Amino acid sequence: MRAVLTWRDKAEQCVYDLAFKPDGTQLILAAGNRLLVYDTSDGTLLQPLKAHKDTVYCVAYAKDGKRFASGSADKSVIIWTSKLEGILKYTHSDSIQCVSYNPVTHQLASCSSNDFGLWSPEQKSVSKHKSSSRITCCSWTNDGQYLALGMFNGVISIRNKSGEEKVKIERPGGSLSPIWSICWNPSSRWENFWMNREHEDAEEALVNRYFQELPSTWKSAMYSSQGSEAEEEEPEEEDDSPRDDNLEERNDILAIADWGQKLSFYQLSGKQIGKDRLLNFDPCCISYFPKGEYILLGGSDKQVSLFTKDGVRLGTVGEQNSWVWTCKVKPDSNYVVVGCQDGTISFYQLIFSTVHGLYKDRYAYRDSMTDVIVQHLITEQKVRIKCKELVKKIAIYKNRLAIQLPEKILIYELYSDDSSDMHYRVKEKIVKKFECNLLVVCADHIILCQEKRLQCLSFSGVKEREWQMESLIRYIKVIGGPPGREGLLVGLKNGQILKIFVDNLFAVVLLKQATAVRCLDMSASRNKLAVVDENDTCLVYDIHTKELLFQEPNANSVAWNTQCEDMLCFSGGGYLNIKASTFPVHQQKLQGFVVGYNGSKIFCLHVFSMSAVEVPQSAPMYQYLDRKMFKEAYQIACLGVTDTDWRDLAMEALEGLEFETAKKAFTRVQDLRYLELINSIEERKKRGETNNDLFLADVFAYQGKFHEAAKLYKRSGHENLALDMYTDLRMFEYAKDFLGSEDPKETKMLITKQADWARNINEPKAAVEMYVSAGEHAKAIEISGDHGWVDTLIDIARKLDKAEREPLLMCAQYFKKLDNPGYAAETYLKIGDLKSLVQLHVETQRWDEAFALGEKHPEFKDDIYVPYAQWLAENDRFEEAQKAFHKAGRQGEAVRVLEQLTHNAVVESRFNDAAYYYWMLSMQCLDIAQADPAQKDVMLGKFHHFQHLAELYHGYHAIHRYTEEPFSFHLPETLFNISRFLLHSLTKDTPLGISKVNTLFTLAKQSKALGAYKLARHAYDKLQGLQIPARFQKSIELGSLTIRSKPFHDSEELVPLCYRCSTNNPLLNNLGNVCINCRQPFVFSASSYEVLHLVEFYLEDGITDEEAVALIDLEAPRHNKRESKWQEITSNNSQTLRLDETVDSMGDDDPFTAKLSFEQGGSEFVPVVVSRSVLRSMSRRDVLIKRWLPPLRWQYFRSLLPDASITMCPSCFQMFHSEDYELLVLQHTCCPYCRRRIDDPSP
Repeated sequence: MRAVLTWRDKAEQCVYDLAFKPDGTQLILAAGNRLLVYDTSDGTLLQPLKAHKDTVYCVAYAKDGKRFASGSADKSVIIWTSKLEGILKYTHSDSIQCVSYNPVTHQLASCSSNDFGLWSPEQKSVSKHKSSSRITCCSWTNDGQYLALGMFNGVISIRNKSGEEKVKIERPGGSLSPIWSICWNPSSRWENFWMNREHEDAEEALVNRYFQELPSTWKSAMYSSQGSEAEEEEPEEEDDSPRDDNLEERNDILAIADWGQKLSFYQLSGKQIGKDRLLNFDPCCISYFPKGEYILLGGSDKQVSLFTKDGVRLGTVGEQNSWVWTCKVKPDSNYVVVGCQDGTISFYQLIFSTVHGLYKDRYAYRDSMTDVIVQHLITEQKVRIKCKELVKKIAIYKNRLAIQLPEKILIYELYSDDSSDMHYRVKEKIVKKFECNLLVVCADHIILCQEKRLQCLSFSGVKEREWQMESLIRYIKVIGGPPGREGLLVGLKNGQILKIFVDNLFAVVLLKQATAVRCLDMSASRNKLAVVDENDTCLVYDIHTKELLFQEPNANSVAWNTQCEDMLCFSGGGYLNIKASTFPVHQQKLQGFVVGYNGSKIFCLHVFSMSAVEVPQSAPMYQYLDRKMFKEAYQIACLGVTDTDWRDLAMEALEGLEFETAKKAFTRVQDLRYLELINSIEERKKRGETNNDLFLADVFAYQGKFHEAAKLYKRSGHENLALDMYTDLRMFEYAKDFLGSEDPKETKMLITKQADWARNINEPKAAVEMYVSAGEHAKAIEISGDHGWVDTLIDIARKLDKAEREPLLMCAQYFKKLDNPGYAAETYLKIGDLKSLVQLHVETQRWDEAFALGEKHPEFKDDIYVPYAQWLAENDRFEEAQKAFHKAGRQGEAVRVLEQLTHNAVVESRFNDAAYYYWMLSMQCLDIAQADPAQKDVMLGKFHHFQHLAELYHGYHAIHRYTEEPFSFHLPETLFNISRFLLHSLTKDTPLGISKVNTLFTLAKQSKALGAYKLARHAYDKLQGLQIPARFQKSIELGSLTIRSKPFHDSEELVPLCYRCSTNNPLLNNLGNVCINCRQPFVFSASSYEVLHLVEFYLEDGITDEEAVALIDLEAPRHNKRESKWQEITSNNSQTLRLDETVDSMGDDDPFTAKLSFEQGGSEFVPVVVSRSVLRSMSRRDVLIKRWLPPLRWQYFRSLLPDASITMCPSCFQMFHSEDYELLVLQHTCCPYCRRRIDDPSP
C-alpha cells in the first residue's frame, strides 16, 4: 500500500474537523471561525462560510446530502443546506464539542461540555440532556437506533434515540485515559471475525493459524497480478471492488481511541472484543473506510496510520508537520483527506498493491492486507490463511507457499501430494526482517530479489548463494527442475535474459536483446523463449540458435501452452492472441493479463481477480488442417475444441486418408458409422487393396458427396458400386443418367428398385405404377390389395392374360378380402377355377348363385350344401340345417342335428318341439331305411320308436303346461284323456323329461273333477310311492284325504268304448291303449286324445296297395243308399267324410261289419283282414289311408260312425276330429303335430 498526494492546501488556522458531502464532490472543513468548502477533485476552494463568532470545532453532513451542521466555541449549532445557506441556529450553555447526524432519521446530535441535544427537522425545539462529564466525541450506530458518547473521564455512554442511557462502558484508565474519538464500524459483518479471535492470547498463534475454506461465491477485493512468479505490481485503478454482504452481522462494533494511547473495540452490549491495542501516540481522530475494512488513525505522531478492521497497523498514509486533528475517507473511494494543527489540508489516494503468486493452477493472493487466499483455478476451491499481520510478499511453487510478513517469512506446505488438496500447514519460519522487491520459493529454498541482486536462502534462513546482475531485475520465474536444483528464468532491464540454477553460482545468459524485459516464458520442452519487452512487443526466440523466430506487437504478457510446444498466447490492447507455430495470430476479446496457458484454459488476471478462461483451440487447429498437418491438428484438438471442431478434424483426416487420426477423432465424437467405415478400409488394406481412389470414393459416399464418389468409382473401374450407391439412396434419376442408354435389363432392374423405394417411403401409388411398368405384377397387386385399391386391382386383373394364374389368384384373394365378391367371381371365371368360385359363393353366403352353380355342376353339391347347412346351424336355423344336410346326402349329420335339437328341447322342457323333432327323426330314419336296405331293420325299429316318443311328448306338452303354468289352456276332459293315454303308454321306461308325478297329479285332479273317483284314488295311491315336489305336496295330501270321501266308482260317461267289439273298457286298463276284449288298438285324436271311431284293417295276401285303393274307389252300389247321404271332401291338406243328413244305422248287409266279429275271450289280437269283395263294397268316404313311404306298408282305417267327421294330416297321418283340426290350423297356420303349413302343396 502507498499513498499518493493528490492535492494540498493550507488554511490560516487549525483544522479541527471536516466532513464529506455523501456524493464525495465537496469537502467541508472547520478552520478557525469559518467553514471552508472545497472541490474534492482538484482542491479548489469553492466558498468560505462565516457565521460563527468563535472557533468551529466540529462539522457533520447528513446522509441524504440535504443538510450539514457545524458547532463552534460560540456555543451555537448552525444547520446549513447543501446550497451552503444557513437555515437554522440553536445554542447550548457551553462550547460545542461534536455533532453527528443519525444515518437513518437524520436526527442531529450536538454535544457541548456539559450536555447534549437532539434536534430533528420535524420538531421545533431541541431536547437536551445533561452529562456528568465533558463530551468529547459522539457516533451513531448503522441503524440509527443508538448514539455513543465519549467522555473526558474515560466513560462511554450509549443512549437511545430519546437520549436515555442504555449502556455505560467504564474504561480501566478512567479520567487518566480521556476518550478522544469513537466510531461505529459502518459494516457489521466482521462480528464473526472478532468473536473468533477473542480468546487468542499468544502472538505466535497469529502466524501458525487455521486454514478456513471459503465458499466459491466469495469475491476477493483484490487487484490480481500475473504469472507463476512472485512479483509486485501497482495498478493505478482505485480499489472499488464490491464486497460480499452475505456475512452481515446484527451487532455493531465500536472503535474507541483514548489518550491512554490505546485502541479498543466494543460490542453494542458493552462487552469488549479482544484486547486493547497500544498506539504509542495520542489519537485525535479515528474513522472507518466506507465498507469497514480499514481504520484511519491520526494524532500526536503527526501522521495518519492505516489499521486493519481488527487493529493491526498496516502503514502510514501521510506524514505531516504538526498534529493531525482530523482524517476522513472520501465516500466510496480510496481517497483520504487529512487536517492538521498548522492548517494543512492534504488529499491522498491510497493505492493497494497486488501481492500475489501463481504456479500452474494455484493462485495465491493477499486479501484484507493480512490474509492470504489460495485459489485452485480449475476446481474453484479457495482457502484462506489468516496471518494477522501485514502480508508483504507471496510466492507459490508446487506444494510450497511462502508468505513474507514485516518481521518474518512463513513457509507452508500442502498436507498431501493430492493435486486437489488445499490444506496447508507451516513447514518453516524464518524470523528475520527482509527487504526485497520480489520473492520466489522453490522446493528447499527461497530467492530474494533486491534490485540487481539475487539471494538464495535455505528454509532455515541461511544464505547459500548470491548472484549480482548487470542491471535491474525486472522479472523472475521458477521454470522447474529437481528439488534443490530448480532453474530460474531472469529478465533484466538491459534486455539480458538469464537462466540460473539454484545450486549453481554461475548464471547462464540465454540471449540479450536491445529492449528491457517486461515478461518472460519458456516453452514446455525448453526450446523456445517468449519475451515481452517495454515496447509491448512479443518476441519469440529459439533458445539454442538464438534466432528470432517471429515477433508480434501489442503484448503486455505472454505464456506458452504447457501441453503443446508450438502454442503460445499473449494479451494486450483488450485482446487475447493465440499463435500456433508460425501461423497467423488468432484474436478474441479479453480484458486483463495472460499469466498461464494450460491446455484449453488460459489464466487471466483482470483488475481484481484471477480466472480460468476456457478457450477452444479451434483457430490453430484449422490452421494446421489447412496445411494437411493432421497429427499436429489432433494434438491441438486434444487441448480443447468443440465437438464440431472434432468432427471437422475427423472428416479432413478421413478425406486425407489419414485413418489413424480420423479414427481417434471419430472415437472422440462417438461416431460409430465412420469408425466402422475406417475399420472396413483398414481390413481391406490388410487384405492387399491399395486403390486409394476406391477408399476415397467410400469416404465421399459416407459424407454425402455422391457425385464425386460416383466419379471415383468409375475411375477405379467399379461402376457397379456407383449404381448400387445411387439405387440404395433412391437417386434413380442420377442412376439412369449414370447408366445412359445401356442394357434394358438394368433399366428394368432400376425401375423395380425405384418402386421398392417408393413403397418403403410410403408412396404406394407411384410404386404400383412402377411395378406394373416393370412387369412385377405380383408386387403391384400386393400393394394395391393392402391399401384396398379395388379399381387398380381390377384394372390389373383385366389386363393380365388368363394364363397368368398366380397374379390373377392373388387378385381374386384380395377381392374376397376387400368384400368385392363380384370382381372375385369375374377373376375366377377368367381362369376357369369353378371350385374356387363355389368356395367364394359359400364364403360370401351368396347361396342362390352357389345353388345355381351346383345345379349346373352337381359335383360341387357337397361343397355347397354342407357349408350351407353349417351356416344355417350356426345361425340357429337348425331345422333348415337338417334339411340341407339331408339334401347334401349327409344323413348322419342330419340325424345328429335332429338328435341334438331333440335333446335340447327335452332338457329345456320344450316338449312340443321335442315331439316335432322326434317325428322328423322318425321320418329321417324312414328315408334312410328306404335308401339303404342294409340298415332297413334298424332304421324301421328307430322309426317306430321315434314315432312313439313323438306321440308321448306331444301329449305330455299339455300336462307340463298344466302343472307348470298358472292357467290351463286345455279342457278338463282333454287333460283327463291325455293323462290316461300317457299312463297307459308309460308301462316301461319313462322317457327323459316326462314326469310320472305330473302325469298322475293331473290325472288325479281331472279324474276327481270329472267324477272318476276310483281312478283318482288309484292315482293318488300311486303318487304316494313317488318323490313329490314340495310345491305339490300339500295339494296331493289334501286330495288323498278328500278322495276318501268320494264313492269308489267312476262315472260311466267317461268309460271308453271299443268300436270294434262295442265293449266298455275300464278307465284304468292294464293292457294299455287296447281293448280289453278284442285287443284292438285304440286310435286317438291327436288333439283331444279321445278314442276315434276308427278300426284298422289289413289286406289279404296278394292284394297290393294300388289295387286296394282302386277297388275302394270303384264304390259298388249299396242297397241302403248311403252314398247319397255322405259327402267326401278331398283336398291337399286332408281327407274328410261328412254326413249330410241323419241316416239309419248300417245295415247288416255290410261285408266289413261281418269281418269285425271275433271269438270272445281270446288273448291274442286278431286283426281285421279284408278281401277284394269287401274292399269293393267299401265307400271311399269311409276309408282313411296312411300312405307310408316304402319299405312301410300303407295303413287302412274304416270309420264306423259316418256321422262324425275325422280329418287326417296327409304329412304325419295323425287323426283329428275335423272341427278340432280346423281350429288348430287357423291358430297355428300349420298342422299342430308335424307343422306342415297349410299352403305347402307337398304331402
